[in-house]
Amino acid sequence: MKTPASRRRLKRLRALGVIVSATLLLAGCSGGGSDNSFTVALIEPDIAAVPLLAAVDAVREQGFDVKVEEAAEPELAIEGLVRGDYQFSAEATSPALIAMSKGAPIRIVADAIGNQWAVYGAQNRDSCDHLDGRPFGIFSEGSVATAMVRQWVSEDCRAGSEPEYLTIGGSDARAQALLSGQIDATALEVTDAVTLERAGGGKGLHRLVDFKEVFPGLHPQTVYANEDYLGEHRKPSQAFIDALVAEHRKINADPGYLVSLLKKYLPDAYDDATAKVTSRRYVEAGLFNAAGLTPRSVQRTVDFFSDAGIVKRMPAEDVADLSFIDRAAAAQEPVAQEPAAQERGEGS
Repeated sequence: MKTPASRRRLKRLRALGVIVSATLLLAGCSGGGSDNSFTVALIEPDIAAVPLLAAVDAVREQGFDVKVEEAAEPELAIEGLVRGDYQFSAEATSPALIAMSKGAPIRIVADAIGNQWAVYGAQNRDSCDHLDGRPFGIFSEGSVATAMVRQWVSEDCRAGSEPEYLTIGGSDARAQALLSGQIDATALEVTDAVTLERAGGGKGLHRLVDFKEVFPGLHPQTVYANEDYLGEHRKPSQAFIDALVAEHRKINADPGYLVSLLKKYLPDAYDDATAKVTSRRYVEAGLFNAAGLTPRSVQRTVDFFSDAGIVKRMPAEDVADLSFIDRAAAAQEPVAQEPAAQERGEGS
């Protein structure tokens, strides 16, 4: 039986499928760009986009002509990738997988940021069962965070126990609704939780569950590219991925470096104190690891969205090209890349 929520999800997926199918009929065989130029599409740049912007500047210094364009929503970035208007984008993984399931020439090439979502609740709500019938704020029925919330509820709550989901929208609105007692819980990113704490309003809240721990191997936000461009122009593609991996390395080596990037690329988003706390939290959580994708984690990501009814089941090799991060990782210290290398069967 399809609930109103599931019908809305299916409507959203069908809409993206129609967009992709129509675009494929109009698109040529070229991935656009050239050996010296490409375009990166971003949607409302945030902390996850900061290393990408730094990587763009790095390859510009190498002589490449790189443009950054903002798309209003992931679907438009996907459409641009299919048409060859854009060559790279970094956003939620699920729209890219939906497009690939329709035959779109797109491949995941790196991780944008790890799973930064967690559920925060009022002080008297310390388990999933305590949320039964209680108001739970979500961004939208089609969002990645909502898919994780629903999966967590289905796995951790007792049978028949479920919150009352309320679509509220942006994280700021949901955070305020949580603080004011209008909802009992919501999923927030690390940066939102830090902002709450810094504002002094988070004292009565606590983290119920960290989705990074609940869903190991799930990568909700990745970097993906036009497959034709990757095949036709490997040199600029490799240069961009190399630069991104290098930026993530610098961040992990020194949280202060991320602070400097935030000041440069998001100058109005954080005050100095909040930027420092936020950077430290992200580094401590190990959320920046562009080269951390493996065939196993890609497959787990596909399987998660398949189990959620968002995409059909597909093999990892049909949705990702990890050769670029493999080459980038080979240039790093062996110790730093050992877990991923072992999973790929490299080394002794």
